[in-house]
Amino acid sequence: MVERNLTQADWWPHIADPLRHLGARVAEFFSPASEAAATDDAYVVEVELPGVKDDDITIELHDNVLTLKGEKRSSREEKGKTYFFSERTYGAFQRAFRLPADVDAGRIEAHAEDGVLRVRLPKRQGEQATKRTIPIKKGAPKGVTGDPMPNFE
Repeated sequence: MVERNLTQADWWPHIADPLRHLGARVAEFFSPASEAAATDDAYVVEVELPGVKDDDITIELHDNVLTLKGEKRSSREEKGKTYFFSERTYGAFQRAFRLPADVDAGRIEAHAEDGVLRVRLPKRQGEQATKRTIPIKKGAPKGVTGDPMPNFE
């Protein structure tokens, strides 16, 4: 058996070879982290998009579905470099959110700052949801005959 002292130069490229290409395949499409919240007058969707230019983002609303899509482009110089690993994500992304019916589509606004895209979706005025407790009464309502479950078709 031959003993061999391995230096970083000996083992690192070999161990990193399979990993180098894995990152490239995974990064072809990614789903950015996001969160959605509601206030009294609007819904707010925030999406983390560090390194993505505003011109590379498209926001569309169709059939009450808000779709955010775009691409994070690589700006790194490849000449003369051998990457052992890369944890940075590049590629296309898309997120879709089904919106509540009370969104005022004509007043939707989007702003990007510090790598976060913030989409504000105002609620229509006068259509605030109300919460109501409906009491349960004993017995059938007066004047109801036949099938107690009406057909609403």
